[in-house]
Order: sequence, then C-alpha cells, then structure tokens
Amino acid sequence: MKKLSYTLLLASGLVFGQFFERDKAFTKQDTLKGSDTEFRNFWDVKKYDLSVEPDFEAKSIKGNNLISFEITKDVTNPTFQVDLQQPMKADHVKASFPIAEYQQDGDFIWIKTNKSFKKGEKYTIDVIYSGNPRIARNAPWDGGWIFIKDENGNPWMSVADEGIGASIWLPTKDIWSDEPENGIVMKIITPKDLVGVGNGRLISKKTEGGKTAYTWEVKNPINAYSIIPNIGKYVNFKDTYNGEKGRLDLDYWVIDYNLDKAKKQFQQVKPMLSAFEYWFGPYPFYEDSYKLVESPYLGMEHQSNVAYGNGYENGYLGNDLSGTGVGLNWDYIIIHESGHEWFANNITAKDQADMWVHEGFTMYSEVLFTEKFMDKKSADVYMQGIHNTISNDIPIIGKYGVRNEGSGDMYSKGASMLHTIRQVINNDEKFRDILRGINKDFYHQTVTTQQIENYISKKSGIDFSSVFNQYLRSVKVPVLEYEQKGEELKFRYTNVVKDFRLPVRIDSDLTITPTEQWQTVKIKNGSPVQFDKNYYIRYKNIQ
Repeated sequence: MKKLSYTLLLASGLVFGQFFERDKAFTKQDTLKGSDTEFRNFWDVKKYDLSVEPDFEAKSIKGNNLISFEITKDVTNPTFQVDLQQPMKADHVKASFPIAEYQQDGDFIWIKTNKSFKKGEKYTIDVIYSGNPRIARNAPWDGGWIFIKDENGNPWMSVADEGIGASIWLPTKDIWSDEPENGIVMKIITPKDLVGVGNGRLISKKTEGGKTAYTWEVKNPINAYSIIPNIGKYVNFKDTYNGEKGRLDLDYWVIDYNLDKAKKQFQQVKPMLSAFEYWFGPYPFYEDSYKLVESPYLGMEHQSNVAYGNGYENGYLGNDLSGTGVGLNWDYIIIHESGHEWFANNITAKDQADMWVHEGFTMYSEVLFTEKFMDKKSADVYMQGIHNTISNDIPIIGKYGVRNEGSGDMYSKGASMLHTIRQVINNDEKFRDILRGINKDFYHQTVTTQQIENYISKKSGIDFSSVFNQYLRSVKVPVLEYEQKGEELKFRYTNVVKDFRLPVRIDSDLTITPTEQWQTVKIKNGSPVQFDKNYYIRYKNIQ
C-alpha cells in the first residue's frame, strides 16, 4: 500500500487538529473570544445542563443550556458574555437574577444587569437556542456539524469544534481556562429509531411519541470542545479493565454493521490503558468510564467519548506517519486520541497558544505506547521517523488571548523535544515520575506552558528553560558542528537561542555540553564518534 508521508498530510491540512491560522490580523472579536475579559473574569462556570435535538432533513438543531456559575469577586452592574456563534440564534435568555436587557451581537450574547453581585454567590443563566449550525467541510479539521448517511442510508450526525469552539452550536462560556468543575448533564433527543451517545455515563433513556431522549452525565470537569453529541444507528458492547484505581468500565458504541470489526479492533484498548497508566498514572475519569464512539470523521479526543473513525485498521488510515513501518502495528486513532485523556482532558491548556501541552505530550504517548507494547528500539525508530516530519515554519507557541494556535509542529516537534529532554535526564524512572507527577499535581486543572516548563525543570533538577525557548519559541534547529582528529574532538553549537544549554551523550562514558564557543575533549582510542539520533539536533562534520 502506498504510504502517505506526514509532510504530505500536513501540507494538505489533513493532520490532527483543525486548520492553523497563518499571519492573521487579529480583531477585537478575537480578543473577546480568547481573553478573560471584564465580561468573563468575575464568574466561574460550575456546571452545564443542556439539551440538543438535531433535525437531519433541515440540517438544524435546537435546545437549551442551563449554565450554573459562582461569582468570583464583588462586582456592580456587570455585563455577562455568553458565546454563541452565527448563524445560531438565542431564542430566549432567562436567569436566576434580574436581567436589565440582553441582545445577541454577532458571536456573543450580552446580558446586562443592574445589580450588585457578591463573591461566592451562585446563579444560573438559561439560553434557549436554535438554528442551522455551521457545517463542517472537512471534519474534524475545519470544525462544524456533520449530517451524513451511513452505508445503509441511515442518518448519522455529530460535531467537531476543537479549534473554532463549542459555541458554534452550544451557548457556553467558550474559553479553555473555565471548565465546569461539576461536569455536565446532556440530553440528546433523537428519532426513536436512532441512538444518541454523549460524554460520560448514560443515566436515562425515555421514549415518548416518535422520539427518544438519551441523558448522559459527566461528573468531572470537562473542556467545552469535548462536549459532543453523536446520533446514529448505534449498537453497544461493554468490557472492563482492572486499572490502578480499580475497575474501569469500557463502553463502545459503533454503527450496527461494524460491530464484529469493532470487537476485534478495540482489543487494543486494554494494552493502551495499561501502557498509559504505567507512564502517566491512573486514567483520569474512572467515574465517567472510558468510551470509544464511532464517528463520521477520523477522530477527536472528546473526554470519555473518544471519537473513532479510522476504518478499523492499524496506522493512520492504514498509513504510518513516521515513515518507518512501526506505526502500522497499532491503531493510531485509538492510541493518540486516548492519550489525550491525560494531556488535553485531564490537564488542559488555559490558552490555545499553549496547545503543544496537549499535542506534544500526546504524540509522545505514541512513542511510550510503542515502547511498552513492542520494545524500546522500535519506539526510538518511530520517534526518529517523526523527527523527519517537522517543518519549522513558525513557532509552536501561538499568540495569547486571541484563540491562536501555533505551528502544527506542536505535534512532532513537541514530541521530539520531550524525547530530547528524556535523553538529557538519562533516568527513565525519574522521567516517568515527572510524567505521572504532571497528571497528579495538575489533576483536572487548566495550566500554562510556563507551569509545565517550570515543573519539568524543578523535578528533573535540570534547567531546561533554554531548551524550551529553542524548540517552542523559535524555528531554529540546533546544529552541532564538530571535527575529529584522532583522539581530539572539537565541537560547538550554531543556530541556537541565547545561552542554549543541551548536553549530548556520545557514549556511556562521555557527555559533552556544547556552547557557541569551540571546545575540545579527548576520545578514547580515537574511535570515530557516534552521535545519538534520539536528540532533535543536526550534526555537521566540518572536516
């Protein structure tokens, strides 16, 4: 089978998250969407209690979202901002406090009050909404609703909205830094011959007339872009996994004619959970179960509702993104999207500019799974193949406060940076403790890149600040220039950020710490040096 290179997929936009914006002129609207403004910074969402009813023929949806929240500071006559993107409409807005007036202006609902609010007070806002939502042209990368028919002609509906935001269909406080700590309850209303599958656990199923309401509950905090209804001709099968926190329920929902394929392919879930619990700590959502749901697009990391559309075959649509063949030994979507349960769902970046925290760690989870599932040599080969897919076009970290993602290199270069850091630490138990510590100490929290950078440096006892600056904030690839004459090795770094410090292990007995100044060391027996390919640096023999 012809292999698609990672570079080719990236160039066509067909890689992982949604389309990355280049050279965009940011507007006030971008700031309102991406910043904790005066309209957001005084209230904290606690829970969403929502309903959604899609109409396949009309390509429309309707429902409501009851937003429970707590006031975080004293404030007088504030205006609340609730996000609902055009062309969706707020039909009515109610609240448990007096509303002076409300209006929908573009992608925002403004709720004005003539009241003083005190820190610690709790209220609700209920938005009843309807409309024809944005339709995805190429889900999940561009974002939007999907209304298609399955192979048997039955309606199949869902949505993907990581990049563009959940507010393309659902009225929310659509900013990553504010997750509903007490979770959600989602009612999905479907024609009685279809099934509605959501996040968490099914707590109610009621049929009345020609419709059925499926109610799902999530007890843990959840990022808004993970709140996803799936509607189709689904069938269900279950399993259990005995993990670090006891019994974990495994829940699988697939289109009826794919049941046998799914039962075979989803056998990879337990080895995946075993590997990730070893490296990262307990699965973060035992209360809500682990769930794979077949989707009408490739996949996405929806919390306790992982979207699967990889055709029940190994690799990425049958191809190996690393170009090494190693990735054909496991199902990319099961492994990668499930890795996000730890990085993206357990810990979530406060700002999309720091999305590498999601994608860099999760792409590296593929390497760690390979190491546990196969062997370390195969994992290293896979990682070295990923090195070759990095484009170094723009920095990995985007612009803060405007919902701006950095380079797509956040996947491959982020993972390569972590693998490089692992080589420097040179102690896999310590490295594993750091990964588990991140998931424990930032459990169910939103974080900044600086928090993660500082944590790794502190726990490793090594100052990696210049390494993070090199790989996250520049497009330079370090070049280690060297010249060997007999037992003398001369070396230095070029193409590096200021004060770059990255030790490089040559063999078990020798580690060098190049700078931008020439240095020399003695090599035993004058044997030709063999540089380690696991570091993401380039080597240049100047002889």
